[in-house]
Amino acid sequence: MMKKEDLRIVYMGTPDFAVESLRCLVEGGYNVVGVITMPDKPAGRGHKLQFSPVKQYALEQNLPLLQPEKLKDEAFVEALREWKVDLQIVVAFRMLPEVVWNMPRLGTFNLHASLLPQYRGAAPINWAVINGDTETGITTFFLRHEIDTGEVIQQVRIPIADTDDVGIVHDKLMMLGGKLVTETVDAILNDAVKPIPQEEMAVVGELRPAPKIFKDTCRIDWNQPVKRIYDFIRGLSPYPAAWSELVQPDGEAVVMKIFETEKIIQSHQLTPGTLLTDGKTYIHVAAADGFICIRALQLPGKKRLKTDELLRGFRLTEEFRVK
Repeated sequence: MMKKEDLRIVYMGTPDFAVESLRCLVEGGYNVVGVITMPDKPAGRGHKLQFSPVKQYALEQNLPLLQPEKLKDEAFVEALREWKVDLQIVVAFRMLPEVVWNMPRLGTFNLHASLLPQYRGAAPINWAVINGDTETGITTFFLRHEIDTGEVIQQVRIPIADTDDVGIVHDKLMMLGGKLVTETVDAILNDAVKPIPQEEMAVVGELRPAPKIFKDTCRIDWNQPVKRIYDFIRGLSPYPAAWSELVQPDGEAVVMKIFETEKIIQSHQLTPGTLLTDGKTYIHVAAADGFICIRALQLPGKKRLKTDELLRGFRLTEEFRVK
């Protein structure tokens, strides 16, 4: 049996979520011979090139690094072959062409932040919270042609509390993911993997997708029930953040990002989007079957504030409305 020190691993990932798994491999003594991450992107007002979190960690650890623009590029594929990789691990990266995922003799596995086959797609954590799920998890699976459809190696489940936002769930899954990645590598090393085709896995209800989230996706529909809006807001908090337009008495509208709320189930005859406030301590917005009590929000050019903090510096009356 090959030892973990001799197994040649290439790791692929980009955001913060992917750093923890790479850290667990490096600190666990696994032989990471190379790291692949997205090209640097300009960010901020000065459009200064910004390194991905995975690149920052790889540089700190002096790990060999590749940042291909195109994954089918011949020069990149040849550079990857020169690493003589035994196993590839993908965490929050990109869809790989077959020439890449089929290269290692032991295959390529992915860590996905859902209980596959549920929530295939780019934003599984957000959609699980948005949909009000009470449970989610992480899955390792071997890559195949169709995205997120390969045979499952291992899964870990965790509960989602009614007060959890996507940031909390993200961090829980990130930490569990690091442990599951090393456990999956050990299982492959020990020839103890019995992969399960996803079509053979029991699923309650219909399969739900997890498409990429855009700005328009994040707009709040106040005609929805209170619970639906509440879950929608926490499923987008702290990033990218649910938003609505705050319309002033003169008709001018500004974007209001909402991060934290409470549910008030209460029958009323108000039009959804009607705003109730004392101008000092609370902001309630009417929904279909009650009110959303806003606890933390952000206005353009300002930082995120608790409602009472914002109201001390912003004159808000019930002449305002939300749409």
